[in-house]
Amino acid sequence: MASRTDPIGTDNVLSDLGFDDAEELSAKTILAVKFNDLIEARGLNQTEVATITGMTQPKVSQIRHFKLQNISLERLMQALVSLDQRVEITVRSADKTRPRGITIAA
Repeated sequence: MASRTDPIGTDNVLSDLGFDDAEELSAKTILAVKFNDLIEARGLNQTEVATITGMTQPKVSQIRHFKLQNISLERLMQALVSLDQRVEITVRSADKTRPRGITIAA
């Protein structure tokens, strides 16, 4: 029987692909998904979202298309607050069941 030499992955595909900022990009993506879901549910266009959030329409477009390199986590959180959401950050000690890292739930 041949031995397996497949690489072992993690639960973060961006990390597996070698992105240096994988945790931050994953967090941004989760927040952007929530942002985009809210926009769609409310039937807002990008200009309306820009007015509500205080962002420019091009920034809204970047988030709509998940081009998140030039968007900060703070900006995404503020945009969600502008859309009547509550954003909470909790810091806990890491242990065997919850290793160190960043986890976002939306």
